[in-house]
Amino acid sequence: MSISPTAWVITDGAAGNEKQALALAAALDCPSVTIRLATSAPWRWAAPHLIPPQAATFGPSVATHFDSEPPRLAIGCGRQAALALRWLKRRHGNTIRTVQILDPRIDPRHFDAVVVPEHDALREPNVLTTLGALNAIDDAWLAQARDAWPTLRALPSPRTAVLLGGPTRAYALDRAAWAALAAQLRTQHARDDGSLLVTTSRRSPDWLRRAARADLADLPGVQWHGDTDGPNPYAGMLAIADRIVVTPDSINLVSEACATHAAVWVPDIAAVRGKTEAFLADLLARQRIAAPGRDTDRTPLRETARIAAELQSRLLR
Repeated sequence: MSISPTAWVITDGAAGNEKQALALAAALDCPSVTIRLATSAPWRWAAPHLIPPQAATFGPSVATHFDSEPPRLAIGCGRQAALALRWLKRRHGNTIRTVQILDPRIDPRHFDAVVVPEHDALREPNVLTTLGALNAIDDAWLAQARDAWPTLRALPSPRTAVLLGGPTRAYALDRAAWAALAAQLRTQHARDDGSLLVTTSRRSPDWLRRAARADLADLPGVQWHGDTDGPNPYAGMLAIADRIVVTPDSINLVSEACATHAAVWVPDIAAVRGKTEAFLADLLARQRIAAPGRDTDRTPLRETARIAAELQSRLLR
């Protein structure tokens, strides 16, 4: 049963932020309208500390929404979204419930609920913690993706999906790291045969796209590195993979891989630092991930449904 006729999903347009907010809205059974902010300076720089006086600060199309009758729920992800949620709360009070995903860097009591990863320090009565990032992946999602990509199902087994991110403060995904990973993939293929399903993300540098395409060109499988390669088969890759190799820079990519039933291999974990290191250490302890070639537990990690049930109980009954 729907708990709200509509939810506003509010983000800065960053793919990782938007996917988390949309996944939570879907888990809450809320038909949603996506609102991408175009916050003007200086409010964008000060987000979420200083609240602007007018909705127009967030962009003309956003103002049209914000000046209208609000829905029961607004879900934001990222600091600019946190500012927009504060503005909506000041304008509409308890008429609207606000849920902020990721640490807003201000007192969480400005929101009805805040959802953060376990390895953030933020703790208050209205703060809910997750192991990893929220995502939409469940068995129904995987079945739909599997049906949508019969060409991937026809590839020889074992099918190894390779999810490549990009360099971050937590992990320097550089040419040396790629060379080591490519060598591991070739060794693995020489031992097991099968096929490779290789994809890069929006954050992947151009040199990595070129290197992946060139260095693995002689191995059976498919590669996708942008729109010139046709429709994005990412969902199908997750759905049909027997094992998934994912670079350790992205909590979002690792979380999505772990939401499947595949073994998840993460290379070079010892080189990771900060909150990402703590996240991977937790998954290692649970045996949900392992170094390439080792066995893992295949129980899917699915936090979105748990968080949605908690929010429904707290805010939306």
